[in-house]
Amino acid sequence: MTEETKKKIKNEVVEWIKIILTAFVLAFVITQFVRPTLVKGQSMYPTLEENDYLIINRISPKISGLKKGDIIVFSTGLMQDDGSGTKDLVKRVIATEGDHIKIENSNVYVNDKLIDEPYIHDNITEANIDITIPEGKLFAMGDNRERSMDSRHAEVGLVDEKDVMGKVMVRLFPFNRIGLVE
Repeated sequence: MTEETKKKIKNEVVEWIKIILTAFVLAFVITQFVRPTLVKGQSMYPTLEENDYLIINRISPKISGLKKGDIIVFSTGLMQDDGSGTKDLVKRVIATEGDHIKIENSNVYVNDKLIDEPYIHDNITEANIDITIPEGKLFAMGDNRERSMDSRHAEVGLVDEKDVMGKVMVRLFPFNRIGLVE
């Protein structure tokens, strides 16, 4: 093997190592900012459907906080149906710390104002709630209120802001519904 051939092989190996290292660095950075999530269940219907593949933004909630109407993914102490671990839930933020929320007669009031919820399924919100959200907590509900385990239920309760994994940004699948999620 000539000296020139050895040099070409060495340069080729160095280039491949650079490409592989760059790919690992990019993968690490991307996973710190975004995370894929698969919707399980019908609790967010009609906004989200079972097996929708979502991308969540992990950084914006930490920088700019969360606001009413944001769709979030958060960890819970609830167990998966198969017992394999804890569930992550996808829900909509209805009230944030300091807000007073009251639910009666299927009406949801935040700070004594009836909120407009064009996204909910069947306009039914069963609960009898009258609380002020404490610091560091959120009140979140699914858009399909009849089939949603959410902050109205003791098993979920108020969402601790530190349990929020991110805000839903984009639906990637199914392809006919690809786009921003609101």
